Amino acid sequence: MGSFSIWHWLVVLAIVVLVFGTKKLRNLGSDLGGAVRGFKEGMKGAEEENTQPPPSHQQVTGHSIKSEIEEKDQTKV
Repeated sequence: MGSFSIWHWLVVLAIVVLVFGTKKLRNLGSDLGGAVRGFKEGMKGAEEENTQPPPSHQQVTGHSIKSEIEEKDQTKV
């Protein structure tokens, strides 16, 4: 009584098909597949974000402090 044979599972499957219908079961399967696919793509995207180095916040402009001071002085005059 602890384990079910293949015949028990076939009867259960037949009852499920009769209750829900094949179209609804097909839609359920495609929805489940889409959810799994979306989850995998989300995990792949998260892994790609973690492997990219963080952007540098320092900007190299080629100006020295002296030239910046001179530019400010020229704009004041």
